[in-house]
Amino acid sequence: MIPEFEPPLGSHPIPHTLEWGSYKFCQCITHSSLHNSHALCLCTQVINHNTTTILFLTMEHHKPLLPTSSESEGCPSPNPRTRKDKGLLLVLGGFLLLSSLVAYGGYRASHLPHAHVASPTSNHDQHSSKSVPSTKWHPVSRGLSSGVSEKSSTVSFATSQPFPWDNSMLSWQRTAFHFQPDKNWMNDPNGPLYYKGWYHFFYQYNPNGAVWGDIVWGHAVSRDMIHWLHLPLAMVADQWYDKNGVWTGSATILADGQIMMLYTGSTNESVQVQNLAYPADPSDPLLVDWIKYPGNPVLVPPPGIGVKDFRDPTTAWLTPEGKWRITIGSKLNKTGIALVYDTVDFKTYELKEGLLRAVPTTGMWECVDFFPVSKENVNGLDTSTNGAGVKHVMKVSLDDDRHDYYSIGTYDENNVLFTPDDAKNDVGVGLRYDYGIFYASKTFYDQNKARRILWGWIGESDSEYADVAKGWASVQSIPRTVKLDTKTGSNLLQWPVAEVESLRLRSDEFKNLKAKPGSVVSLDIETATQLDIVAEFEIDKESLEKTVESNEEYTCSTSGGAAQRGALGPFGLLVLADDGLSESNPVYFYVTKGSNGNLKTSFCSDQSRSSEANDVRKQILGSVVPVLKGEKFSLRILVDHSIVESFAQGGRTCVTSRVYPTKAIYGAARLFMFNNATEATVTASLKIWQMNSAFIHPFHPDQKN
Repeated sequence: MIPEFEPPLGSHPIPHTLEWGSYKFCQCITHSSLHNSHALCLCTQVINHNTTTILFLTMEHHKPLLPTSSESEGCPSPNPRTRKDKGLLLVLGGFLLLSSLVAYGGYRASHLPHAHVASPTSNHDQHSSKSVPSTKWHPVSRGLSSGVSEKSSTVSFATSQPFPWDNSMLSWQRTAFHFQPDKNWMNDPNGPLYYKGWYHFFYQYNPNGAVWGDIVWGHAVSRDMIHWLHLPLAMVADQWYDKNGVWTGSATILADGQIMMLYTGSTNESVQVQNLAYPADPSDPLLVDWIKYPGNPVLVPPPGIGVKDFRDPTTAWLTPEGKWRITIGSKLNKTGIALVYDTVDFKTYELKEGLLRAVPTTGMWECVDFFPVSKENVNGLDTSTNGAGVKHVMKVSLDDDRHDYYSIGTYDENNVLFTPDDAKNDVGVGLRYDYGIFYASKTFYDQNKARRILWGWIGESDSEYADVAKGWASVQSIPRTVKLDTKTGSNLLQWPVAEVESLRLRSDEFKNLKAKPGSVVSLDIETATQLDIVAEFEIDKESLEKTVESNEEYTCSTSGGAAQRGALGPFGLLVLADDGLSESNPVYFYVTKGSNGNLKTSFCSDQSRSSEANDVRKQILGSVVPVLKGEKFSLRILVDHSIVESFAQGGRTCVTSRVYPTKAIYGAARLFMFNNATEATVTASLKIWQMNSAFIHPFHPDQKN
């Protein structure tokens, strides 16, 4: 039989109607015999509220999960067989009824409003629990052959059936206040900027499906970086120099207000080149239309650099000579490098001698970012700022392991050289922005509020099979402020922008909760799917003094997770847990007491029991976090359906997880405090806010003012 699909979130909920494409609908009556399955289908396409086509088809069902490329025109492929089946006569009686259903369904769909993100208080029973058709799914490598990092899921089901996801589970995964397009694939953040009262966000986007490919630039605007309005695509792959993809780029705002957008294009021969674009109408605060410079490409790979190893130009900074300077990531064998170019007009460039930085064994550097931070105050700095009281941050995205690393150091303007303060934390080998799923990040200077803002791509850790079934893949992190940790001098502090607090609704507060060793405490809150949690923990002094010093080494990724017990940990919170704790995602601290008596703290997120599904990656993520003398153990967690962003000690260490529960969803999701230490009693104080949805919409002209 032809499978019945519930429409994915974001499509129009037309009962018993197959949606094969945008505003294209098919209605089928099926019949199966011992050897054949046939269907009589009527398909209609609705354009501008008018039904334009009705098509009658007979087909054989091969149980596809979603329409294949041959079905992209909105209707199933016709059955090549001509042999008639007697059972087909049984469906003819429903012919007239079917015609009217399709016509009505198409009309009704065209008049429905744009779908919003599901409310956090949605009742589980209100959602269909139809199972998604199950089949073996073999992951396909995406991106590597084109010259970018791997974009496909690495989860393989060659030896087992994927989990029988139903539409209720998949719909729940859609986030409520993180940025994501209405449907399809998204990856790197591109060219974020603030212009004439609007925050602009561009992003890598596949308009044709929920997997990587056909990359163009999506575009959205916001007054506060939380409530977004989708605009038309900013740039598409319509020139020979970007025919195979409009890839990552950055924006530079000149002193006179001009915007220069540099981006990487993959040419018709898959050569990576740099291109220039600028607004067609600088007076338009929405920057809807863009012009590609007729002289593109403005840069091609220099001698000795591979044609697929030259990408992702940075925001430019102004030199003392009045030139603009950019850096572009590359590699020489396995040494990651950052090339440097000067320009006066963004059309012609001079390759500088030497390299901004080169680090052996780190491989290809993608999405290089370079910016100053203040040693003296909390404000962000314009990208061109240098001098006394300034440190510089160099960040790279490593093609080999798909993590974002940063280093804090000194920038020598004259010699065009970055030198890290700590060689152990050099570029690509030391500190990371985030020890979870967080990649291809991009910062920009927000001149509106004098702060530096960080965006990061949060990919999926489920299967492509499930992504295609739900019709979308990837979200963006909540934008974060970035500044130097002046207490340590060796860390950055990342924190969700203050604007996210506008989504806070009612709150619950718990003071001085005590958790004895080996205990779990239920936190009685309304729902646990959309939360902003702030918590502080203290270990009782007696336990700290009694704990024997040891040489115990603890690493989040190689430990036993929250189940591994020590004298002083783990302790923290169980998010997205069900009542019986068959599913839970612990976010926790683990403290060890070294032979010198000093405490060492790890901050981790344990996904090992986060889902009963067998086709999601379940890792134990995290790293060491500095906890200074006199500080309590503090954390903040943003829970938004399938994404959990966690910040320890004011953002010194961050861990982002993707979580795909099968039970702990909708009203069944719970929140617990736990202490699995063997000796220490932990006291905690928490404040927990329910979070509203951001309701991301298409933009309408009447909203401009």
